[in-house]
Amino acid sequence: MKQRQKFTDTIAAQVDEFKPTFEAQVGPALAEVFEMEQEELRRAGLPEGMAQVGAKLPDVLLYDDAGRPMPLSEVLGAAAAIIIFYRGAWCPYCSIALQTYQRELSPLAETFGTRFIAISPQDPKIVRKMAQDRGLYLPLYSDAGNALAARLGIVTSPSPESTLARIALGIDVAGSNMDRILTIPFPTVIVADATGTIRFIDVHTDYTNRTETSDIIDALVSL
Repeated sequence: MKQRQKFTDTIAAQVDEFKPTFEAQVGPALAEVFEMEQEELRRAGLPEGMAQVGAKLPDVLLYDDAGRPMPLSEVLGAAAAIIIFYRGAWCPYCSIALQTYQRELSPLAETFGTRFIAISPQDPKIVRKMAQDRGLYLPLYSDAGNALAARLGIVTSPSPESTLARIALGIDVAGSNMDRILTIPFPTVIVADATGTIRFIDVHTDYTNRTETSDIIDALVSL
């Protein structure tokens, strides 16, 4: 068996490199608002009632990037799955994570015969444009009204202050969602087996932190 490739450009390292540029772009006042939001999320901790290892994935309707509905069970089929929940195209940390996951996980998922998808509450048209703009080719699905995320207990809402800060930057979080409501999932990675049972779940309340690909690969190999 070939030795597994080592990934040195971690998501955490990319975020650390990106943050000063982001803060310079938005300015110190807005950067402080976002830092306060991240600190509040860290203090609040993981949501109560979130899904645990051993739970079954609920069979909720998703929408592909053409807006066609499809049950999660049909999306996954009888295969193990890596499921990425991201906040939206407007979140630069999501873009860093998605591009890293695509680069480092897509070949492995293909080798293992594993379904590999990413899910957000955003309108399929916005999802499709994000894929085109960022060169994403992994399957992207919309979770209307955060129906799936809610069943998994991983839904949150941006703080009022951060919402106003994003509006000042021209970002309409609620307006980009399918239901036009200001709710989003916590950044979450789930690895499920072929029966739809959760074997790994990693939820991050601070959206600048993400699951590293090495942890996802370890979870996949353990199946």
